[in-house]
Amino acid sequence: MRRYWFALLSLATVAACSKQTPPAAPPPPEVGVIVVNPASVPLQKDLVGRLAPFRSADVRARVPGVLQKRVYAEGSDVREGQLLFVIDPAPLQAALSQSQASLAQAQANYTNAKVAADRARQLAPTNFISKSDLDNALAAERSAAASVQAGKAAVDSARINLGYASVRSPIAGRAGKQQVTEGALVGQGDATLLTTVDQVDPLYVNFSLSVTELEQVRRIQRGQAQGQTQVQVLLPDGTPYERMGVLDFSGDVVDPSTGAIALRARIPNPDKTLLPGTYVTLKATLGTQPNVFLVPQGAVQRDASSAYVLVVGPDGKVVRKDIVTERSQGTNWVVGKGLAAGDRIVVSGVQRAQPGQPVKAVPYQANAGKAAPPGAKKEGEGAAAAGN
Repeated sequence: MRRYWFALLSLATVAACSKQTPPAAPPPPEVGVIVVNPASVPLQKDLVGRLAPFRSADVRARVPGVLQKRVYAEGSDVREGQLLFVIDPAPLQAALSQSQASLAQAQANYTNAKVAADRARQLAPTNFISKSDLDNALAAERSAAASVQAGKAAVDSARINLGYASVRSPIAGRAGKQQVTEGALVGQGDATLLTTVDQVDPLYVNFSLSVTELEQVRRIQRGQAQGQTQVQVLLPDGTPYERMGVLDFSGDVVDPSTGAIALRARIPNPDKTLLPGTYVTLKATLGTQPNVFLVPQGAVQRDASSAYVLVVGPDGKVVRKDIVTERSQGTNWVVGKGLAAGDRIVVSGVQRAQPGQPVKAVPYQANAGKAAPPGAKKEGEGAAAAGN
């Protein structure tokens, strides 16, 4: 009998345990998402360039002589036509005086020859002078006139050479270091370099673009109205230079040694902040790319097949979408294919999201206080707008 009651008690216990509630399933993991929409994104390139003077002029000794003195201060700004050096003018002044004396003698000879020629012209009709004497008088007059012209040219040349004794700046800019000291013989045979004047406002920045990048730019710009290409220079400490530059030259020949095409931009430099010869980083805005998506770099993953993102579908489950990334821009990837307007992309909690599994989507908060990428919205903004 005891065995019977024990068996009944065991069966009742098993039946009671079978009626208990099973343990609750864990809640879906929480992920931060943003809503992306297509937008027109500036086509920006981060490049490296080198600053160069807008104009650079070599100041040389154009006449031979002894350098007497330097008038300017090395490294200072000079005006166009400002006196920089003085070459000993005494030999050149003597050459000018000699040329002027030769001209005076030629003019006196011409006066005598003209008087004789006029007398011969008067006597010719009366046959008091032979034809040969008339011809000689006229020839002497012409030779004397030519000598006067040569004398005038010699005086002009000597006066120009005397002017070259005062070496002046051909352009306005910053004068460099003196290359020859006082007392040196300059301009003997070759035009001796005395200094260099560089115009530093504005400045050029020379950089290059690969053929592949140039073709991408041209493909994007095709069919768009072309304006001035903006260029921004970053100072060595990373601070953006306050004045924007514009692209003013684009070469059409590929450098065989680098496979790149040379470009040049003009940068205003009124405060002389930028210095020629400096390597700088620059951001060039080469056009606008329409209908693309900006996706935070942390949301993009890659495997052997392609780049992809995880998207929360309408049913709350995670879906993998393969994408085509065209380039990086700041902290984002520019995505041209693979996404649709309104996609909710997982940005935070990517490790907890698995394709096909449900998740709890909440607005992505990592960028709080920062500007969101163009076309991107936090989760819930689209619904709130629709409710309004």
